[in-house]
Amino acid sequence: MAEDARGTDADPNPVREMRREGKKLSRSFSRLAVLGFLLVLGGVVGLVYTAAATLTSMLLFGWLLLIGGVVGLLQAIQSRGTSYFWLAAVVAALNIAAGVVVIRHPEGSAEALTLFAALLFLTGGLFRLVGSVVVRGPQFGWTLLQGAFGLLLGLLVLFDWPHSSLYVLGVFFSLALLFDGLGLIAIGVGGRRIVSMVTPSAAAKGPFPESSETGQEQSNN
Repeated sequence: MAEDARGTDADPNPVREMRREGKKLSRSFSRLAVLGFLLVLGGVVGLVYTAAATLTSMLLFGWLLLIGGVVGLLQAIQSRGTSYFWLAAVVAALNIAAGVVVIRHPEGSAEALTLFAALLFLTGGLFRLVGSVVVRGPQFGWTLLQGAFGLLLGLLVLFDWPHSSLYVLGVFFSLALLFDGLGLIAIGVGGRRIVSMVTPSAAAKGPFPESSETGQEQSNN
């Protein structure tokens, strides 16, 4: 009888286990919400200080290129003797060189990238405008509006270049942080609500507490 009681007491309680897993998930979603809040805060600060955000984004971009190039070079060295060794080594060397240039000259790199972004907006907007007029598909109005917006944005950035390089990249970088942070906050808050809905409360009782009480009565007997 004593062995049966010990075996009954040792059985896991699924309700308690669900509560424990629910707490873990709630903590994970809370961390996501906190990270989202920090990203939103960084995005708001970047929108206020666009020049600093532009410089920060360029330095981050340069370090990413540099680190990626070093990692690619190490992988190329490990794969020496293969057919793609020289291609991997050249790509890694170009990434390292570009990273060094961006880190040493972030202002000039920002001007070049801003000009490239303006040309992309211009060409993308022009192609959308022409395509929407020629094709006239079901999304004609939306495509026409996108093309006009891209064309106008490209012209505004291009006419104010190189002064626009002080704020364009910073604004884009800050907006990316802001929207990513809002998305993480939504996931964190929504996840906590779902976990709280599916996790049994402390007052919930099922068949398992009764079985444990039966095991205690058997052990007393």
